[in-house]
Amino acid sequence: MARGTMHTQKETRRRRNAPTHDSTSLTRDGEVRGPSLFDLTGREDWSETVIRWFDTWRRAPQAQVFEATDWARLGLLAAIVESYSRKPSAAALSEIRMNEERLGATFVDRMRARMHIEAEDGDDAPVVSLVDARADLAARLRSGSD
Repeated sequence: MARGTMHTQKETRRRRNAPTHDSTSLTRDGEVRGPSLFDLTGREDWSETVIRWFDTWRRAPQAQVFEATDWARLGLLAAIVESYSRKPSAAALSEIRMNEERLGATFVDRMRARMHIEAEDGDDAPVVSLVDARADLAARLRSGSD
């Protein structure tokens, strides 16, 4: 005879650690948000890589919820991105990755932050049709074309 209480069956278990906050719905509208890189840093001589990186963040759906502190973080991170583009290092990449993770850079980061980007019409990933390479090659050889 087993001692102690029996565990609840998996089918009847109830989650007790309910989410502490709701999810945030974002839209992919391409609007430029936040301050310019010059306004954040006082510098105009940024490399093209850093300008493109910062512009990506300004147009990202996550920028809809950014506060002044988030933009300040990106301003500080710009120097590390520039340094990394000139001389890549594991330490710089780790710092960039960690900071971007906090801002919701990847799909998994947004899932953890309960951010949801609403899909627009025609925003679906392209569908790739499968082709039987052997049958395709045989048909091309029969027709005499490449």
